[in-house]
Amino acid sequence: MTTLLYDGSFDGLLTAIFEVFEYRYKDVEIVSRERFHQENIFAEIHEVITQNDKAERVLNKLEHNIGKQGIHELLKVYLSEDPELEQLIFSAIKQSIKHPDENILKNYADDDILKISKICKSVSRERHRMTAFVRFEKMQDGVFFAKIDPDFNVVPLIRKHFKDRYQDQKWMIYDLRRNYGILYDLETCDFFYPDEKLDLNKYQQKFHDEEKNYQVLWQRYFTKTNIVERKNLKLHIQHVPRRYWKYLTEKR
Repeated sequence: MTTLLYDGSFDGLLTAIFEVFEYRYKDVEIVSRERFHQENIFAEIHEVITQNDKAERVLNKLEHNIGKQGIHELLKVYLSEDPELEQLIFSAIKQSIKHPDENILKNYADDDILKISKICKSVSRERHRMTAFVRFEKMQDGVFFAKIDPDFNVVPLIRKHFKDRYQDQKWMIYDLRRNYGILYDLETCDFFYPDEKLDLNKYQQKFHDEEKNYQVLWQRYFTKTNIVERKNLKLHIQHVPRRYWKYLTEKR
């Protein structure tokens, strides 16, 4: 058994997969350094250094075999943070190389491909809900701030949506669980990585005066338009699960 340790990045994972074929390893496992716990003392450790050219060669091969959409599906598996993500992506890549003329991601008879399909649906659903349930709050400096805590690492998947939709204002979206986010300053839309977790109490103290008034108005509007006689909590929770209520101004 050879254990390939990589840095946890998507390019690092693709580099590791490239080196499996480069060094003709047979019995392998690919693990990020962050999650590595050596259980097999006889396993050979191979340290992977991320190399963009190797990752690019894997991507080019994948684009030829399964297309850009297929690559996007594998990226969703990576962002799912599933414990088996390396094994699933590696399995799909091996199958795409073995069957270059087939769309292997449609072969649901294969257990790995079926699990990839289920993961992609879950990640896509979470991405959609993040675009629907994100609530921005205006800060004193004019920046609109939103905090999220998604089940999956969907921040890279919602970046384009918000950049296209809110081009006329500065905003930032912060992932509470993973301690990073997106910042748009009217010119660039980049990821930011704080050294320490943001102190949300300090941020709440920096709300713009207008924001507090808007929140009160919105809560009143939500209350006034609610028809008690037609209340269907079960249906409401089906469309807006409770775990998203913490984002919604009208639920406070």
